[in-house]
Amino acid sequence: MRTKMFALAVVGLMAASSMVACSDDGGTDTDNTTSSGSKSGGGTGKVGVILPDTKSSVRWATADTKYLKEAFDKANVPVDIQNAQGDKAQFQNIADGMIASGAKVLVIASLDAGSGKAVIDRAKAAGVATIDYDRLTLNGGAQYYVSFDNVKVGVLQGQGLRDCLNAKNVQSPVVVDLNGSPTDNNATQFKEGYDSVLQPLYDEAKFRKGPDQSVDEWSSAVAGVIFEQIMTQTGGKIDGVLAANDGIANAAIAILKKNGMNGRVPVTGQDATVQGLQNILAGDQCMTVYKPIAKEAQAAADLAIKLYKGQKADTLVTGKVKDPESGAYIPATLLPPVMITKTNVNTVITDKFVTRKSVCSGDYAKYCTEDGI
Repeated sequence: MRTKMFALAVVGLMAASSMVACSDDGGTDTDNTTSSGSKSGGGTGKVGVILPDTKSSVRWATADTKYLKEAFDKANVPVDIQNAQGDKAQFQNIADGMIASGAKVLVIASLDAGSGKAVIDRAKAAGVATIDYDRLTLNGGAQYYVSFDNVKVGVLQGQGLRDCLNAKNVQSPVVVDLNGSPTDNNATQFKEGYDSVLQPLYDEAKFRKGPDQSVDEWSSAVAGVIFEQIMTQTGGKIDGVLAANDGIANAAIAILKKNGMNGRVPVTGQDATVQGLQNILAGDQCMTVYKPIAKEAQAAADLAIKLYKGQKADTLVTGKVKDPESGAYIPATLLPPVMITKTNVNTVITDKFVTRKSVCSGDYAKYCTEDGI
């Protein structure tokens, strides 16, 4: 259930910022909650970016900070990038500090609707422009929204699982859903997408619907507990797992391995993480969804830079989305996702989203050689 209200905590000091170092995966290593650019722009103030955590997906630690900072530095616009590490109060504290220190634009990936809306309301009251990044803050009223076509992400997951099950010629397969966090609108959209593919198969009795559960805060640890309970509940009679992202997928795969079922039960994923790609190469994961985060970060940065300079930004958005709670339409740019299976893992490496060295390390080197990666 979505939280409607969250008390706004007020602080007078901005969290200290520090530079982050690039990792071998082509992303960044984030050990604390801060990262800042040091260049000065043509205007006053800066752009503040608040990311949600580093646990729901490794992308927040290895990709977004890197690409956002590169985009702002290239434009010579000062930026302060911080991560709330899953703490809603800290999310709001960071925002308060950024606003107090003169931020002209806030780019936020909310943890939930309540804390996200509180930040947007505070920013508006201070005359600070707002952009929802990757996650739409329900009833938040941000000026712009930049993300991927999240329903399409789910459609690709549903299609991938369907195709993998059909390839295995499983008759009336039982499918388990491990959905994302119920407080994340993206998870709702992913489910809308894969349900649009799978529900007709259930209706026609071609597939059988098994347990369907959400994973709080996208936690892999929680996902593992849930899936182990599902294995017990079903007596291991599971033929496919619709896992909402690679972390959840890996948790399910660990339980399948323990029961000698890995590779026999197709599992989906999302985010094209090193771990997810390795699971695909090993045959333990059916597919993942690659979202070119460099393009998403650039699109958000382009908007923020325009707003920072006091320029019109509407020409940069490609459409609009309807907030399902407020009913308001928000100018938006939604980028296309890409399905990744064993046949095109190299796409993610060629794009330099991950490195060949990281994917093809250790026991996975042989799979890369076999697949010509």
